[in-house]
Amino acid sequence: MRIALAPLSFAVALALSAPAHAGEDAAAADFKSLHQRMLDMSNELTAQRAEIERLRDEVDRLELAQHGRGLSAPQADAPDGAQQGVPRDARELAEDARRKAGDNNAAVADGSANAPIQVGQAQREEDAQRREQEKALVVREHAPLFERKFTLDAGFSYSYYDRRQLALSGFLALDAIFLGSINLDQTKASVGTFELSGRYGLSDRLSLEASLPYVYRDSRFVSGGAGGASSVVSEVRMRSQGVGDASVAAYYQWVKESQRWPDIVTSLRVRAPTGRDPFGLKLIQPDGDNNNLNIPEDLPTGSGVWAATFNVSALRTYDPVILFGNIGYTYNQPADFDDISPVAEQVSPARVALGNTVQLSGGLAIALNDRSAVSFSVATAATGATHITAPGAAKRRVAGSSSNSTTLNIGASYVLPSGWTFNGQIAAGLTPDAPNFVFSLRGSRSF
Repeated sequence: MRIALAPLSFAVALALSAPAHAGEDAAAADFKSLHQRMLDMSNELTAQRAEIERLRDEVDRLELAQHGRGLSAPQADAPDGAQQGVPRDARELAEDARRKAGDNNAAVADGSANAPIQVGQAQREEDAQRREQEKALVVREHAPLFERKFTLDAGFSYSYYDRRQLALSGFLALDAIFLGSINLDQTKASVGTFELSGRYGLSDRLSLEASLPYVYRDSRFVSGGAGGASSVVSEVRMRSQGVGDASVAAYYQWVKESQRWPDIVTSLRVRAPTGRDPFGLKLIQPDGDNNNLNIPEDLPTGSGVWAATFNVSALRTYDPVILFGNIGYTYNQPADFDDISPVAEQVSPARVALGNTVQLSGGLAIALNDRSAVSFSVATAATGATHITAPGAAKRRVAGSSSNSTTLNIGASYVLPSGWTFNGQIAAGLTPDAPNFVFSLRGSRSF
């Protein structure tokens, strides 16, 4: 009986254990499926995070690039959703990143299909805005802004001259020995000019300006030969100050920059002889022991004649540089003077015609951002000889009166948040007729 029941017990035990094994297999399959889904989701999340980081780096690169080229922050009337200091195309990329993080299917496809067109349009708009800001910043330094506002401009410049002159009075004996006197004269001059200007734009093309300078001069005259000894040097210092030559000017913009043409601005400046003229200043001998040293009794602060200067300026943007050039001509009106002689107790009336001047300049400017810019330029001015005409005599050319002054200029400008614009420039003389160096600083503010 026990033997007969054994197969039956084994069958019952096998039947009861079969469902348990089946349940374990199903649970294992579910676990594997769930684990695979988790791995897939983890991989998808990792890919989305990598895409977000890539887009974030792209946003940062675009933002830095455009801020570095002078793109200002959006104004209060910017489109909806605009964020302060973030370019429009950067915002679109950030929104695209958020869309990809939320939905990696249809939204990603739509975003990738539409983004290039939107970004391209925004980039063109931002480039145009940046070019206008760079050009406006450079124009502040090289030409007036044509806006219907009053602009106050105050500037100071310092010029330094160092001139040496060797004078030989005698003859050569046996073609080798010089018999006579050798005199070495040196003049060191410092000229400081403070100029106050006011400018007002009558329209978007016409602007008027008036300027009044105040000149301070400090000169030192050095000459050898005091007491008849060539090794003894005498030195005299002279100072003078006063109002310089006032001027008025008009600027007109004939052409505004386009794809074919640059900005073309013409100007006409008229200068009045309000300063102290250099004619008729008598020479004096300040050192009784040195008859080689003769200096004027006073220093001039003006030219003494009416003058008119006509200029044509052009400005062209070639991203990221801005090129500018200028050509000008100055006409000096001949004038009659009661006395032009430098000799004491001698009066010599004459008509003086100062030489006219041709000016050429050109350079380039780079806007570092929307507040600062640097510029490099070369300027030259060639002046003709002076002619004098005494009563009843023919016109006579003054020897050594023509000149050619060329300078190399390096400048920088910065706009303060308050609205003041400051321009600094250093000029180095390249020819003997040019000053050794000129330093100038100018500030302007529109009201």
